[in-house]
Amino acid sequence: MSGLFGLSGINLIALSAHESLIPAHRLVLSASSAYFSAMFTGQLRESQQEEITLQEVSGDALNSLIQYCYTGAIEIREDTVETLLATACLLQLSTIVGACCNFLARQLHPSNCLGFSLFAEQQGCTALLKLATAYTCQHFQQVWKNQEFFMLDAAQLANLLRSDDLNVPNEQEVFHALMAWIQYDAEGRKRHIPELLALIKLPLLQPSFIVDHVEALCGGANECQQLVMEAFKWHLIPGRRSLIATARTRPRKSTMGRLLAVGGMDGHKGAISIESYDPRLDKWTLLKNMPTRRLQFGVAVLDDKLIIVGGRDGLKTLNTVDSFDLNTMCWSTLVPPMGTPRHGLGVAFLEGPLYAVGGHDGWSYLNTVERWDPSARTWSYVAPMSAMRSTAGVAVLGGRLYVIGGRDGSVCHRTVECYDPHTNKWTLRAPMNQRRGCVGVGVLNGFLYALGGHDCPPSNPAVCRTDTVERYDPTTDTWTLIASLSVGRDAIGVSVLGDFLVALGGYDGIQYLKIVEQYDAETNEWTPIAPVNYSRAGACVVAIPNSFTNPASTTGGVALPSTSANPSSPNNAIASSSSSSAVNVPVANNSTTV
Repeated sequence: MSGLFGLSGINLIALSAHESLIPAHRLVLSASSAYFSAMFTGQLRESQQEEITLQEVSGDALNSLIQYCYTGAIEIREDTVETLLATACLLQLSTIVGACCNFLARQLHPSNCLGFSLFAEQQGCTALLKLATAYTCQHFQQVWKNQEFFMLDAAQLANLLRSDDLNVPNEQEVFHALMAWIQYDAEGRKRHIPELLALIKLPLLQPSFIVDHVEALCGGANECQQLVMEAFKWHLIPGRRSLIATARTRPRKSTMGRLLAVGGMDGHKGAISIESYDPRLDKWTLLKNMPTRRLQFGVAVLDDKLIIVGGRDGLKTLNTVDSFDLNTMCWSTLVPPMGTPRHGLGVAFLEGPLYAVGGHDGWSYLNTVERWDPSARTWSYVAPMSAMRSTAGVAVLGGRLYVIGGRDGSVCHRTVECYDPHTNKWTLRAPMNQRRGCVGVGVLNGFLYALGGHDCPPSNPAVCRTDTVERYDPTTDTWTLIASLSVGRDAIGVSVLGDFLVALGGYDGIQYLKIVEQYDAETNEWTPIAPVNYSRAGACVVAIPNSFTNPASTTGGVALPSTSANPSSPNNAIASSSSSSAVNVPVANNSTTV
């Protein structure tokens, strides 16, 4: 087809752009471009014209793209890529649009990514806009120190500060960025302070920081004072946080921390892997393997240690405790063995000591409870529960230890017991609406949640695995049914990350699951997030802060178009801006393949 370019004959037209007159054939253009196809095959006036003028189009760019329609080859260089992209977007040449986006993405840098975003938005290039926006969020700590950031208008800055994807260690970083933008033109920008300060999550700042830095910015503005008051209420009345929660109390994804999914049943001999979840990237990665196989164990976090308690190894029930250092990534036996071997137990820290609750010792179901004192480094027994319970949910709320549901040898429980460490007594609380063995339990905004489970022992042919979820209000001692899970299942791993309750894996009666859902209490909705890499039921799920040194975790980065370098590495995401680099189809001198 390349031999047809420039030849006269049937279907020949001339395209005019900036004093350039380019001959072409209607059939060739219609076959290559949706824009020309609509122009020549419809009832538009241009379908009958022999010369067509394209307004505000670069003649050189148009000529290159028309040649591409004939030859299938085009060279993209730094000095031509923007005009080629704009023209290709107009002509709806998706292959060239993609090639230009890929080329520009390799040039992204903290000093130019905001400009790239604006250009992509103006051209309607969604692929480049998505890449540039993700790069800006990933490298925000460098972006706000570059000139482009200070050139943003108030609306553009508000759009950026509104994003929960900003990659920052804490909310102070975002406040400092706002201050730098204001101080660049203090007189002209001070009128925007109230609307922009409302986008800073002030309740997540330390009170001392608010006093030292934020109040000075507020001056006498009533809107700003209201924001400061909201932040102080969040700190002063923690018991009412569920009533005063707003978008400003929901942490950005990078400051939420991470989830760890530890072990579980996997349909084979049991999973020994630990996976780590990054909420900003919505991605699970393998962190480490446990040193020995354990099933139906308990996990809790103490400072920078992951404490793994009891369980069974496939042959016997264990009383041993393993400790995993989240900084050194090393295993040890920091905690001595429990007095009683236990699998199907629940564990939780309450006011210092670690409690190991119920379970099964390999012979019988247990109602006993042990407590480990980190200071004395010894285990001791406390008051037993009123009922024997294995696979119960255990959680801490309001300075009390709650044990929910579970099963003994004959029935699944709907009862709830509450332990007061100061009186060493258990008391019954309102029972759930239904029986739940292998129940998942979590605490969010002052409420207890009971997820899934089965209503009778799994050996019973009539066993039913439920998708229902109940919420317990300790102030009224009542349970309320809320939005159900997507799939009925038991042995769900549950934890809280930010303002979300996360439900991981489980068993639906047929298979072990990878699915992960998160619950938003404001909307009463469950939404899926990235599934784990390995099927798991009965996995222990805990949240950890980002402060731990974690050599096996994901580093973040923006997924750029495929090149010879690793596209997910931040270093490779910032390419050199050599003027000789080019993209060409097929390969030409000083070019790379697209």
